[in-house]
Amino acid sequence: MKKIPILILIFFALQVNAQDALSLKDCYNLVAKNYPLAKQTDLLTQQAQLEKAIVAKNKLPKLDFLAQSTYQSDVTFLPVAIPNTSVEPPNKDQYKATISVNQLIYNDGLIKASTSLKKSEFETKQQQVSVNLYQLKYTVNQLYFSILLLQEKTLLLKSKESQLQSKLKEVNAGIKYGEILPASNQVLEAELLKIDQQLADVKNTKNNLFETLSSIIGKKITETTILKNPEVTTDITLKINRPETKLFELQKTQINVSEQVLTKKNAPKLVGFATGGYGNPGLNMLDNSFQTFYMVGVKLNWNIFDWNTVKKQKQSLEINKDIIDNQHEIFNLNTNIELQKQVTEIAKLKTFIKSDKQIIELRKNVLKTAESQLKNGVITSSAYLTEFTNLYEAKNNLNTHNIQLLLAKATYNTTLGN
Repeated sequence: MKKIPILILIFFALQVNAQDALSLKDCYNLVAKNYPLAKQTDLLTQQAQLEKAIVAKNKLPKLDFLAQSTYQSDVTFLPVAIPNTSVEPPNKDQYKATISVNQLIYNDGLIKASTSLKKSEFETKQQQVSVNLYQLKYTVNQLYFSILLLQEKTLLLKSKESQLQSKLKEVNAGIKYGEILPASNQVLEAELLKIDQQLADVKNTKNNLFETLSSIIGKKITETTILKNPEVTTDITLKINRPETKLFELQKTQINVSEQVLTKKNAPKLVGFATGGYGNPGLNMLDNSFQTFYMVGVKLNWNIFDWNTVKKQKQSLEINKDIIDNQHEIFNLNTNIELQKQVTEIAKLKTFIKSDKQIIELRKNVLKTAESQLKNGVITSSAYLTEFTNLYEAKNNLNTHNIQLLLAKATYNTTLGN
């Protein structure tokens, strides 16, 4: 029975550790979900649905109500008298109230084309949001790997502190038995105080970076959170697959649909109508009394000449296509330049890492000799500390170059769109 509480504690500890760990992919996903810009996705969807509904309303009949009262200076009348006929002229004050219904019968698919245009505009706006969100990956990369570097630096400083504390005990023992000169321990004690300062500085910087990253990804990160070292691989054979590429395509599609709408705007439109009303006079101008009336029919509207307005608008849209092609070309050029820059950076860092490992092995051998010399009183603790620090700096350089290599690979993948 005692094993059950232990298992529960182990499970709880694993859950806590899982919550305190954060990967680079997690940060990417959180940015796309929680960054304020991401809210525009839902807003644009709502807007698109409303605009689609508005366009669809053009298929429904339009109902108009008109009421008017007028007084005119003159009216139509017969200038001569007709025997045995009495025709009264209409009143100069006239009244009319009508209700008219207009139903679109044919417009050459203008409504359908307008609906397609609204859809295309929505997709373009959504893709622009995706492009803007994607740009945040560069910021996430910088913050994430900066924190990783500080994590590695903290571990290295604590390892250095632990080794110096052990060495300080040995030096104190040597001083006690007269094997090492007095005051030799003070050099190590001063270095330990310096390490405490460095650890405090690293902690403060890391907390500031955590706050910035928390703001971007929309999730609170505590100082106990551990960022995972990602396994980043690169493939130089892949093609550019950035969201900007799709944006350029959608922009050109939107222009094509806009051209279709322009073409159909000048197409003939057939509308059926019906008007009913009550007024004085009615349709019979010779009946000087209030009466009801109605009228039904169809009307055709066709703009047969628009002074080449549509033609010039299409020419303007074609120029916009050329501009988009030019922007796409510039984007590919700049992206390829940046990719080549990262490839060169990756190769350079791999060379540095290889030499760092060799330097560390050499520094270890030198420090091993210095330890023996310090123990035998041949060198001072200052001389030992110099070699010890040299080894620490070599290890620090290796850690820095490893993190920089991961950052360069992540930047390459982000630039590629992988």
